[in-house]
Order: sequence, then structure tokens, then C-alpha cells
Amino acid sequence: MKKTLGLALVLTLAFASSAWADSIKLGFNIPLTGDIPDVGQSSKNAAEMLKAKINGAGGVDIKGKKYTLEFVYEDNESKPESAVRAATKLITEDAILAMVGPQGSGRAVPAGQTANDSKTVMISPWSTNPNTTLNRPYVYRGCFLDPFQGPVVAKFATEELKAKKAAVLYDKASDYPKGLAEFFKKAFEEIHGAGSVVAFESFNTGDVDFSAQLTNIISSGADLLFTPQYYNEVPLIVKQAKELGWEKPIVGSDSWGGGDLMGLCGDDCKGYYFSTHYAAAGARGATKDFIDEYAKQFGKTPDDVAALTWDSTNLLLMAIQDAGLTGDLNKDRENIRVAMSKIKEFPGITGTMNFSKGNDPEKCAVVVKIDDQGQYSFFQSVCP
Repeated sequence: MKKTLGLALVLTLAFASSAWADSIKLGFNIPLTGDIPDVGQSSKNAAEMLKAKINGAGGVDIKGKKYTLEFVYEDNESKPESAVRAATKLITEDAILAMVGPQGSGRAVPAGQTANDSKTVMISPWSTNPNTTLNRPYVYRGCFLDPFQGPVVAKFATEELKAKKAAVLYDKASDYPKGLAEFFKKAFEEIHGAGSVVAFESFNTGDVDFSAQLTNIISSGADLLFTPQYYNEVPLIVKQAKELGWEKPIVGSDSWGGGDLMGLCGDDCKGYYFSTHYAAAGARGATKDFIDEYAKQFGKTPDDVAALTWDSTNLLLMAIQDAGLTGDLNKDRENIRVAMSKIKEFPGITGTMNFSKGNDPEKCAVVVKIDDQGQYSFFQSVCP
């Protein structure tokens, strides 16, 4: 049996090697179903737009030869175990050169281990938890980290909203909100002193009733509420908070920007702020060109997930161009890793990325305000 499987793998890889004689195969590990399908669809939209643009121009030029792009999409259902299965399939069965995604840290952290063990480069466009890339030379990201984002929000809450006491509400079972809640608490208490985060309330993934936690938050006397949750959970929290009498600011994180937040939240979320990766309103140059083309094709403004997927995929393609292709799958994967590590200044539409200090880019964060029209308006930029 083992001999049969081994032979099948050899034949698969041999076929794959010949198959990219004229094409580059990349895998996308994204949530097309599950709790946050808008995140997966935004990723796929941006990837398909990029593929059409490059293939329409004749392909990617590598050492004087043109290669067309072939993208394989695997649905990770927004579940950690499914993200690992998707990564395994893409790497071993589909024989991809490299992988984009998963997006959220809850999936990117476990899938990153699979990619690293398989010596296949993975880049997560949207995962901000440090554990995604920690001690994993084959895993990169296209966004800033939560140890940077947490202090950005704490500083903004202090200087712009004049908050002296804060409350936090987060999902304790998910890597991303749990990690970011802790980074925010640490940064806020460094500014205002121990105990200035007067309520640190949590819940479990899938919960929809937050009344007990919000009642504690309201009675704590906090000046604002920070909740680093996803677009599908924020409307529930905001509406329940208001029903219980909360009238103070609510501040979010980059997870607010991925998906149809305003379609679900409507007027309830207007006037609130969140930290994110780029602001569509007022964009110029290549960023505006991307936004205009995306809106033309898909009928809506691209969220930060779409923009980061565009940048992350282009980063991989830059590395592949720099590395060249030999047709040997293992050798090419290794060459891509080396080429990725040498990228110093990447001109992304979400900002310039510098990888001089490792697999996490140095880049700026943006704070946006949800204005009266429901648009994400630029408020300020914060750089490392």
C-alpha cells in the first residue's frame, strides 16, 4: 500500500513539474463557507482580478520566458482543522509552488505549521498574530502584527478619545482576538496604570448573547469599549450594547474591515473607529487603480482583505521572478523561500513593506472612522 501511495506521489510531482512548464500554480487557503465567507470571497475576487490582468498581458516574465498563472482555491470553512487539511491537499496533491492564506490567525497559525513542515512558502495576507510566523522560515505575512496594532489602538483611544478607563470584549477561544485583546490591555495599562482596563470580558466562539458581559462593562465605568472581533460578530455586540444603554465610543481592529460590516450593522456602527491596513476613501495612484478596477468588476469597494491578498500574491510572484524556475518542485520551493527573505522594499497598494528584519513586514497602520455615509474615512496613519 505504501509503495502504491509513494508511486502515486512521485507520478503526481512528475506531472506537476511538467505541468508548470508554461504555468505557475499557486494555492489559496481561504474561507469560502463557514462564519466569514465574505473574507474568502474578497480574497478570491482579488486573486482572479490579478490572474486575469497578468494572463491577459501574456503571463509572468521569468528569465525571458512567459508563464501563465494557475490558481487553486481550497475552502477552509473558517475552521483550524479544515485549514490544515486544505494546506495538506494543496501542497501534496495539487503540488502548488506556494500558498496564499489562510487569512485569520485561528486558521493561519495551524496551517502555517503544515506549510513550514512541508518546506513550502506560505504568506498570510491578514493574520496579525505573531505565532503565525514565529520560528517558521517558510511562513510570511503581508500585514502588521498585533504587538504593533494593540498599542496603536491604545494610543488613539487615549489621545483622540480622551479615554482613561477602558473595557475589552473578546473571543477567548480564537487566537486573533485573544492575542490582540491582551496586547491592547498591556499597552493601555502602560499609559494609564495597572487596573485602568476596568473590564476584561470574554466569550466563546459561536456565542450570540453578550448581555452578561456588556452589563459588567457598563457598570465598570469604562470610557470606551474595545472589541477586536470579526464583521459578523461586531453588529451583535454593538446592537446589544446600545439596547443595554451604552452610549460611549466602541473601537475595533482590522477584523472590522474584512467583510460586509456595514451591510450587517448599518447605522448602529456609524461614528465608530477601527485600526486597519488601508483606507479606500482618498486613495491615489496604484491603490486607486486597484479600487476602481475592483469596483468595476465586483460592484463594491474592496475591503482590506482584498487589498492585502493582491499585495501578498504579488509578493510571491516577485520572489518567483527573482528565484527563477528549474522545474524541480522541491528546489523551486526552497529558492522561493530564499528569494522572499531578500525582498527589502515592496511597493504594495497597502503601503511599502520592508522584510529586512524577518518574515513580518514593517508597515504603517491606518485608523479609519465610519462616517455618516457608512464609508471608512481615513483619520490618521501610524508608522512603526
